[in-house]
Amino acid sequence: MQIYADNAATTSLSPKVLEAMTPYLTEIYGNPSSLYRIGAAAKEAVEESREKIASLIGAKNGSEIFFTSGGSEADNWAIKGVCRILKEKGKNHIITTKFEHHAVLHVCESLQKEGFEVTYLDVYENGIVKPEDVKNAIKDTTALVTIMYANNEIGTIQPIAEIGKICREAGVLFHTDAVQAMGNVPINVQEECIDLLSLTGHKFHGPKGCGALYIRLGTRIKSLIEGGAQERSRRAGTENVAGIVGLAKALELAISTMEERKEKLTKMRNRLITGLLQIERSRLNGDRESRLPGNINMCFEGIEGESLLLMLDIKGVSASSGSACTSGSLDPSHVLLSLGLPHEIAHGSLRLSFSDANTEEEIDYLLKIIPETVEYLRSFSPLWDKIKSEEK
Repeated sequence: MQIYADNAATTSLSPKVLEAMTPYLTEIYGNPSSLYRIGAAAKEAVEESREKIASLIGAKNGSEIFFTSGGSEADNWAIKGVCRILKEKGKNHIITTKFEHHAVLHVCESLQKEGFEVTYLDVYENGIVKPEDVKNAIKDTTALVTIMYANNEIGTIQPIAEIGKICREAGVLFHTDAVQAMGNVPINVQEECIDLLSLTGHKFHGPKGCGALYIRLGTRIKSLIEGGAQERSRRAGTENVAGIVGLAKALELAISTMEERKEKLTKMRNRLITGLLQIERSRLNGDRESRLPGNINMCFEGIEGESLLLMLDIKGVSASSGSACTSGSLDPSHVLLSLGLPHEIAHGSLRLSFSDANTEEEIDYLLKIIPETVEYLRSFSPLWDKIKSEEK
């Protein structure tokens, strides 16, 4: 059996999305900045997609949506763009969390070298930031609060509306990286007092290489990419028309099926969590309830996450680990360390993330092979032998 359980990394392209994109790859291929007919048709598709996305996330209108190459660019633009302007007014303080995506953390680290002060909030054992911590961290020099909507590794959903209200009352801009949450949970930027929001299509069965940044009307922001006058002179570069059309279509489909998918995925997720917690010295990372419907992140003491991944791959399962093995680092995930896990436990992590294409039969298979694989790896693990000897 082949199981794809790494939808948090990327999803398959929906056939309906591909169908919507195809005309803009084959027939209506004009440059949207051109005046002739196929250019004008491409421009019209871009603007229709902009308005559609705005309506789907509760923005006032399409003028608040700007297309990017993906979530990382949107994060970079949001944070650097507003902070560099506000620094001119003496606001050089940023508030974020310890477990953000690196597209946020590395930007904050870069801005520290430019003279910004950054407060990294704790997320506690359950992987959720406390709104009161945000409130207490805000000061007169705070330029921006940037907190992800849902964590990309452990799937915990943050109290975004509460945080947004705190920021709005304090007169501080609020950005959220909604890359993992978009299409999986209801989001309304106006009701949740969000000033800037990042999203990308390939997390909800749209195309790779196309995302968007919501910028609330009236928010001053510097451009990240200079050049032409595209995106109302705020983001240069010829628009990815087919990608933009696919992004809007994918988001429309994701939101229209959200409740149905949530019910299915939550049921499968909970059954798998319950089964995997029967494994000796296993633990679920992050809050059990306030998490994305299709996300499971577990640690199994006495083994390495990389070894578990390789064994599961041999058995037909595509999954991921919390440890940064793909970057060549031997360090465990910064997300798991932020929960207070010791290194030796954080190393033995497994993330499984599902879409509505996954089935109950696949859950049955996972409940069989994961315990078997963990037991096999522990059978020759010196660390597991040490753990067991210390129990005696």
